[in-house]
Amino acid sequence: MAILTERFAEALAWAATLHQSQQRKANSSPYVAHLLAVAALVLEHGADEDEAIAALLHDAIEDQGGHATRQQIAERFGARVAAIVEGATESDLQPKPPWRERKEAHLVRLLTADRSVQLVVAADKLHNLGSLIADYGRLGEELWSHFRGGKVGTLWYLRAATAALTKAPPELIARLSAGIAELERLSAGPA
Repeated sequence: MAILTERFAEALAWAATLHQSQQRKANSSPYVAHLLAVAALVLEHGADEDEAIAALLHDAIEDQGGHATRQQIAERFGARVAAIVEGATESDLQPKPPWRERKEAHLVRLLTADRSVQLVVAADKLHNLGSLIADYGRLGEELWSHFRGGKVGTLWYLRAATAALTKAPPELIARLSAGIAELERLSAGPA
């Protein structure tokens, strides 16, 4: 069981500040809700404090400042947290590379990523998938217009990421696989 110290509280406050103006794509909930959910999932699957902090900050490099934010993470929370966040980051470039190119490059890196990175990424994908299923129930096929990959690309990426996460906890992978099957079933239309 992880012992959470003031470092975790500091990371939570900083993550909330970094992402305060950001909202989820299809339901406009505050982005910090996603960060909290990912942190909860990693803690429920045996994370230590560094991994839990990385879960809170997993989108900070990509969405909130690139390399400069990575440096701040390393200074505030240590090299290990920064390395986990960097491993979970698809791109730190602005503007971001094209969607498919960015996803394919991240998948290649995930194949050799360590267990800590894969744990955070699996939790991130699982929470994203749960949001997609809930939002599909509300929006139907309109959901896919909120995502650059659309329906086909989003489902491809979720399947490919799940396959790449060979060091993540098997329970998370099983939940990802089941969720993808459910989303595919829902979005296939009436039988």
